[in-house]
Amino acid sequence: MTLHRRHFLQYATALAGAVGLSSTLQAQPDYPARPIRMVVPFTAGSTTDVIGRTVAEQLEKKLGQPVVVENRPGAGGVLGATLVAGAAADGYTLLVHSAAHVANQSLYANLKYDTLKDFTPVTMLASMPNVIVASNSRNFKSLKDLVERAKAEPDQYTYGSSGSGSGAHIAGEKFRAATGIQVIHVPYRGTPEAVNDVIAGRVDWFFLPLPLALPMVKAGKLTALAISADRRSPALPDVPTTEEAGYRGVDQQFWVAMFVPAATPPAVLAKLHAGTEQALRSDTTRARFENLGAEPAPMPQPQFAELIGREMESTGSLIRGAGIRVGN
Repeated sequence: MTLHRRHFLQYATALAGAVGLSSTLQAQPDYPARPIRMVVPFTAGSTTDVIGRTVAEQLEKKLGQPVVVENRPGAGGVLGATLVAGAAADGYTLLVHSAAHVANQSLYANLKYDTLKDFTPVTMLASMPNVIVASNSRNFKSLKDLVERAKAEPDQYTYGSSGSGSGAHIAGEKFRAATGIQVIHVPYRGTPEAVNDVIAGRVDWFFLPLPLALPMVKAGKLTALAISADRRSPALPDVPTTEEAGYRGVDQQFWVAMFVPAATPPAVLAKLHAGTEQALRSDTTRARFENLGAEPAPMPQPQFAELIGREMESTGSLIRGAGIRVGN
């Protein structure tokens, strides 16, 4: 049995009852009876935060109770996730996290929670590709040009990230492994510092989520070489996908999703899932996501759980192979 299959089975019991919405809602007709807390483990104004607040605004209209966003940043999302893992499993504390949630289990040696055992997924909220953006000073003509030049001069090119173990770091290692290039990783304390150095030419490239890349590419401050997605983005229609550029196996989607503590009642899960799907279909949500370069991405809970299993397997393997470790 594959690892991601085992992961899927770990979720199966918790998810099974949530699928039949009409029957399970009768079990807890009073939910929600008070305000709901949505914990976002990143700073206000971050992509994850903007997506969470957009969904919260629409979700409270569907559920009839306020959904209050609480930012608990720190340690790549670990601090906020730890808070939610220890909360009551009653549907009144939600976690809106990014794809970093599946990586942290392999990155941190002493997590106070288990990503699989202590959380149940509700649904994915949004997905967006990373854009490989490069310093204009390097004059890369294409992604192939970057790879060829990096191969010709091992360890003479650099890529930045917002810290060891961050999404940009993992995307960079995935790209390095797929292309066989030898390059230097330069970690920063955050994305703004790293991107500023790419613009200044002190670092050669960066894997930047589309919402953050768009304004700088359009302003001519950075060169967009490729999008790590299965199709081009309407926001950057002239930028090829990594596969179109000649490289398979380097796609890395940035996604944001909703989780609840494990053992949350199936009826509550079902109501949250249904309400969130309705929130994601609203015109307001779609318009705001479009401005971010993001797409609403609701999916059935079993499908989402299986996706998490696959990503935990593949991302964990990549992290171990690259020897990436953060924390104690």
